[in-house]
Amino acid sequence: MNLFEKETLIKQKVDELENATPEDIIRYAVETFPNITFACSFGAEDVVLVDMLQKISPKTDIFYLDTDFHFKETYETKARLEQHYNLKFVEVKPHITPEEQAAEHGEELWKSDANRCCEIRKVQPLTQILSNYEAWITGIRRDQAPTRANAKKIEYDTKFGLVKFNPIASWTNEDVWNYIREHHVIYNPLHDNNYPSIGCEHCTRQIMPGEDPRAGRWSGNEKTECGLHK
Repeated sequence: MNLFEKETLIKQKVDELENATPEDIIRYAVETFPNITFACSFGAEDVVLVDMLQKISPKTDIFYLDTDFHFKETYETKARLEQHYNLKFVEVKPHITPEEQAAEHGEELWKSDANRCCEIRKVQPLTQILSNYEAWITGIRRDQAPTRANAKKIEYDTKFGLVKFNPIASWTNEDVWNYIREHHVIYNPLHDNNYPSIGCEHCTRQIMPGEDPRAGRWSGNEKTECGLHK
């Protein structure tokens, strides 16, 4: 399918998929684009989609970006999910180790230049893995951040050049947790300790009562996104 055909398809389906269930969107996505993948960060939204995908299309690739800086609880959640669903997540790592990064860019790059750190450890690896696919699925929601408020259930990702599906874009945080409880989905225990949004250990903190759910990401920095989503 060429770019024109993809854009035409998106225009035809955007309104229809807006009112479809996440399961129906996933089903349509994997049937229309067999060469599709899901990017999993092991946050609450993503474990919901792991559960849905395992019920709908268990052979669909699911990858994660191993930045080398995740919380131990995140790695433990990954292991528990793999055991529970009998699956193997595709590991995607940066082209340089933390030690090489420190030697080339200085110690604690996440403090001196958080954008550059995310570029090296997230954006570049993501760009490489997505080049192997025609479409991808994400767990972004519109109410997570102003930068995500206009996310469509299906859209063309101009940054990475492929079709992007956001099956739970219209869900609220309550919707996510209702699904987790109802289906007994494994989730990161950090969520129970005031970590609503979980990224790398160096750039994520607990939030205080009344704070925005994403206030714990890159705290004290104007940065609000790692660069994976426009």
